[in-house]
Amino acid sequence: LGGISTGQDIVVNIALKPTSSITTPARTIDLDGRDTEIVTKGRHDPCVGVRATPIAEAMLAIVLMDHFLRQRGQNNDFPGAGLP
Repeated sequence: LGGISTGQDIVVNIALKPTSSITTPARTIDLDGRDTEIVTKGRHDPCVGVRATPIAEAMLAIVLMDHFLRQRGQNNDFPGAGLP
């Protein structure tokens, strides 16, 4: 709509790429602080969807507020350009 709001709800869909198990040996330390290597065997993919939802919501809120403040800063002398 080119910047014109109808006041309807904003609906956003996101898609997440599944993370993969990395089978490359990685350097780490054990409980005693000694250097060791760790290798992932099998499929142990974490679910990032639960943690990604609040992050995506926060990012969207920041972007919307950024655009609101930019609009208000550029058009503050016009009525209805922001909050009273």
